[in-house]
Amino acid sequence: MHYGAIPYELTHPGDHCELITQPTIGGQLSAVACQGQPGVSGTPGSQPATGLTVFTSMFLHGSFLHIFGNMLFLVIFGPNVEDAMGRPRFILFYLLGGIVALAAQVAVGPDSTGPTLGASGAIAAVLGGYILLHPRARVITVIFIIFFFTIVELPAVVLLAVWFLEQLWFGLAGLTTPLGGGAGGVAYFAHIGGFLFGLLAIRAFVSRRTVTPGGGPTFA
Repeated sequence: MHYGAIPYELTHPGDHCELITQPTIGGQLSAVACQGQPGVSGTPGSQPATGLTVFTSMFLHGSFLHIFGNMLFLVIFGPNVEDAMGRPRFILFYLLGGIVALAAQVAVGPDSTGPTLGASGAIAAVLGGYILLHPRARVITVIFIIFFFTIVELPAVVLLAVWFLEQLWFGLAGLTTPLGGGAGGVAYFAHIGGFLFGLLAIRAFVSRRTVTPGGGPTFA
């Protein structure tokens, strides 16, 4: 609640949200209350500046599986993108990708009070950059078929295109829910925004690189 990015706080400058617990017949009920909402009074406890949460939210995760999944994608696709632009530019690219990803999620759910957290938006930017740098690179992929699975090599452009279309599909479907594009607790529009940023911005960050086997464009 304190270091995650809450869309309501970002779109209502000066207002803060807090988790409150109320007794009910069946026990206790927890809910998020924000200043300025109808029926909400009082002042929440001390919290970090809202602008700071734009950055801190990128490094928070909700569970071990959450961070494991994100780091798996980062370790597979990140090194090649970093090699193409150098470490300082990669850090800037990564952080800007995370900011754009958060902005996309906030845009579709500006009044959402659920904390947004995780590195997936910034990593989506890395994926968008990778698909242009190494479109013909092949990625070892596990394919599940009901109770069985097989391992195949897929072109990166196919794998990442399918991933993006999946995010777009679920994101658009989530617009019909009160979560505003975050159906099931997943910030699909953060993934979409980050990926598109990576596609559009990669040329501005890559100064030179060595062409790897499997092809891809050479940026100068």
